[in-house]
Amino acid sequence: MTPSPGETSSAETVPVESLAERAYVELVRSLYETIAQALYMLVIFLVCFVLVYHSSEDRAVLLVGSAALLTWIARIEVARRFRQRALTGVIAKAEARRLEVAFAVPYVGFAILLGTFGARVFALPDPQAHMLVICTVMGFCAGVVTGVGRRPAIANLSMLAAAGPIVVTAALHGTPLYIGTALITAAYLVGGMQALKMRFEIVKAEIGKRLLSVSLARSDSLTALPNRLALREYFDENTRLISSSGLIAVHYLDLNGFKPVNDDYGHSIGDMLLALVADRLRGAIRSGDIVARLGGDEFAVLQYGLHRGEEAEFLAQRLVAAIAQPFLVGDLTLAITASIGTVVTSNGREDLTVLLDEADARLYLAKRGRLERVAGKTINGADW
Repeated sequence: MTPSPGETSSAETVPVESLAERAYVELVRSLYETIAQALYMLVIFLVCFVLVYHSSEDRAVLLVGSAALLTWIARIEVARRFRQRALTGVIAKAEARRLEVAFAVPYVGFAILLGTFGARVFALPDPQAHMLVICTVMGFCAGVVTGVGRRPAIANLSMLAAAGPIVVTAALHGTPLYIGTALITAAYLVGGMQALKMRFEIVKAEIGKRLLSVSLARSDSLTALPNRLALREYFDENTRLISSSGLIAVHYLDLNGFKPVNDDYGHSIGDMLLALVADRLRGAIRSGDIVARLGGDEFAVLQYGLHRGEEAEFLAQRLVAAIAQPFLVGDLTLAITASIGTVVTSNGREDLTVLLDEADARLYLAKRGRLERVAGKTINGADW
């Protein structure tokens, strides 16, 4: 902890963001949550491309298909390169915008090339190839809805670019079956866009509720976070439902350097600092997760619906990174850090107290490791 009164101009502080900006940052983070769908799509398109070109030996199919394949590989590389930053970093709106653009350019570019590829294939006299391409395009659109649905502009543009050319080309065939294919594809496209709009409004409302901490009535009076009792009620009421097909992570967090703030500047400054810490934690978690104040400078986060343990590690790193940024409290610039212990379980029937105790024990080990490293010793294990 290194307080520096009167030197706020040189501090690297996180700007105060509006609710809308914080919600936007979280929506952008969701673009980078998984790479698995992108890998599936890579394999699916590669199979489609190889089979269609082997059947047609059409030069345009080769050129457009190769460009689409390279563009999708670039999309995967962008996700791989920026994923940890997106999921663990303290991100302001400007950086979130850059991350969104970096994701959108190859994603939409592939959709355009996929649509061009499909239109070219539909111009060839091979109904079997047409069937394979329409399945590939519809599969891509389904992936758009599930993977990019929180950013409707990217999702809608991608679906239009991928399916639109096929709708037009199929309709130009002029036969009843192809006109029917065009109409059905167009209907799916319109329906998908409408579903995206409704889903986005629901997700946006959920994020707003969570960021304002109005989803739970029982809250800590100082930080407006849910308290221990509210955390238990939320766990008991929601865990089995939310995590029926995924893992649960319980994070136990406390602050390093908070006591000297109280000792040096008084409890009023300490209370203001706790309120700012709570605000950062609230902004760092995902929709559907919950952060609560357990008492003093201790907090807990419940994280739901995980597919892999590394997702819990990403959130733990993000929480620690959020606290590591300097805090501006009046004329003071205060720097503290956080230690965190995490336990991941697939058992929704496990008691919350047991999980919190285990996470607290891991927190103790992390803090002990931190102190030993400060003292120049080396231990095995993780300290986030």
